[in-house]
Amino acid sequence: MSAEEPWRPSASVPLLRQRAALLARVREFFAACAVTEVDTPLVVNAPVSDVHIHSAVVRLGLDPAASDTAPPPLFLHTSPEYAMKRLLAAGSGDIYQMCHVVRGDERGRLHNPEFTLIEWYRVGFSLGKLMEEVEALVRALLGAAAPPASERISYRDAFLRELGLDPLSASDGALAQAAQSLALSGFQHGGAAGAVSRDEWLELLMGAVVGPRLGRGVLSFVHGYPASQAALARLDPAEPRVAQRFELYCCGIELANGFHELACAAEQRARFEADNMRRRALRLPVHPVDERLLAALHELPDCVGVALGFDRTLMLAVGATHIEEVLPFPTGRA
Repeated sequence: MSAEEPWRPSASVPLLRQRAALLARVREFFAACAVTEVDTPLVVNAPVSDVHIHSAVVRLGLDPAASDTAPPPLFLHTSPEYAMKRLLAAGSGDIYQMCHVVRGDERGRLHNPEFTLIEWYRVGFSLGKLMEEVEALVRALLGAAAPPASERISYRDAFLRELGLDPLSASDGALAQAAQSLALSGFQHGGAAGAVSRDEWLELLMGAVVGPRLGRGVLSFVHGYPASQAALARLDPAEPRVAQRFELYCCGIELANGFHELACAAEQRARFEADNMRRRALRLPVHPVDERLLAALHELPDCVGVALGFDRTLMLAVGATHIEEVLPFPTGRA
């Protein structure tokens, strides 16, 4: 990238061609698996409630002849998940999508506010079978850069191996103590409404300590996340303390997040409401839950789903060290 030529794409022309070739490989992969490509809206009516994901607000303008009242805000989707689940509930069968998504407050070596997700859903698959498929696709994309082996390790065992700490039974104080070496700024443990919650300590430790040590020489599939981090996943009927959820790590980088999808509208509503309570405590924007999604969950088939970060995968495939190296126009140059 030349400082004298700010109009140029951030990524080189050869890399742009490699990017296009890998996207074509994704389509070939799913065509061979008889999975249908779909297209869902970028602009949506309801944002996600997750306290760690920030939706960009969109206003499409006001028609003075229609009303004197400003219309409610719309949002750029942070994932196509809600719309894709509505397609599944309508009988679409196995589907995938490659699309741009937008998330606020995401910028850094591995983050750009706008990035490309590959998201897909398999009806009647087990979570283990989905992990096998994720591994097959990632290996097809990484080529010679793929690690020679893979591992399946529980979230609990990953913490025990890397930190000597049991994330399911350790006290909040023990988690906070383990994070002290991270020199947190502006965080507080206990007491105030905005204090760091147990899950925030766990996510901090995973993001800053455990995760960066995973995927070294292997593709690491971490499964069995705490039930409090289930998001839109089912709980494990054999161990209700954990969710049927996995993440994939390679070279210390999180690439994918997969669920055995929750199909209980009442439980999902309760989770959304709990998210919004936490949002109020943190003074984050709070919006009504997506009633269309909740209605669709009554018809959702037994399925699993996963989202794979394409740009990060491309980084590993070409040996890039910063996400802007593989983006034609990162947000700062868009």
